[in-house]
Amino acid sequence: MAIVQPLAASISLYPKADARLRLFALWYFSVLITIWWVGGVLYLGFEQSWLQFATGISVTLGLQVLLMWVHVKTHPGLRLPWEGGFGKMVNFLLPAYPPGVAVVMLLFPNERLWPIVFAATLAIASKPLLRAPIGNGQTQHIFNPSNLGISATLLLFPSVGLAPPYHFTENITGAWDWIVPAVVLASGILVHSFSTGRWPLILAWIAGFIAQGLLRSWWFGTPMLAPLAPMTSVAFILFTLYMIPDPGTTPLKAKAQVLFGLALAATYGLLQVNHILFGLMLSLTLVCAMRGLWLFVEYGLPGRREAVPTTAAG
Repeated sequence: MAIVQPLAASISLYPKADARLRLFALWYFSVLITIWWVGGVLYLGFEQSWLQFATGISVTLGLQVLLMWVHVKTHPGLRLPWEGGFGKMVNFLLPAYPPGVAVVMLLFPNERLWPIVFAATLAIASKPLLRAPIGNGQTQHIFNPSNLGISATLLLFPSVGLAPPYHFTENITGAWDWIVPAVVLASGILVHSFSTGRWPLILAWIAGFIAQGLLRSWWFGTPMLAPLAPMTSVAFILFTLYMIPDPGTTPLKAKAQVLFGLALAATYGLLQVNHILFGLMLSLTLVCAMRGLWLFVEYGLPGRREAVPTTAAG
């Protein structure tokens, strides 16, 4: 099994037109998240340091290069995917860049760097190590990289918490309290409308989140708006539009996307009922794990090796 698939291989499950859209989405999100974290540190109130962001990005990009170099050197006849120009190197590194930013943006380890190193390392290492079959001899990584790195760090190191939701808009007031979330929302709607095809998943998650909130309110006799309050935060918008609908770890078919989104909302509700912290992050990790097990049952067992469509597995 390949240690790290180059970008060209990772998008070969898609037709050429879809591959271009996926590459566009990677560039779009990378530019957007760069503007977001730089503006966050300078103006919005992000409490992480420049050094922490530099550490997270350096670890993910460096590990991406190291793993591929080891793979090529141990498999004679293969070529390094970045041979042939600077543009190929950038495209190869592109999938590793957002996880390096995300683990820093969403974790709060105070001034420490080692939790960032751990989360960033696990995020990239999970892609080649934790994979599931999708038929036709193809595999797909199971977990959203940054989500797994963040969830594992929160579970293994109790002294590390999630970044406080207020820091996304801490230093702005007045109309900017509406403008910043509106920009984040609009930018997410734009990329999903043009390139990812994940609207069934997003809408199912939102509908399921509202349903589980209203059900918990009715069952426990709590105010109706209380369980829906997280939907008003920038953090919820980021999670909904930029972490959940990862094309590399979510189904392609609309029906499967709806089931994924509803399962995610139900898992979140169960975590809340049982007073388990970090419900958003952990729910995505658990649902990705359940989908990975299903893929092993569907395509990994003897006699269940049906070929999948060239556009990827549902």
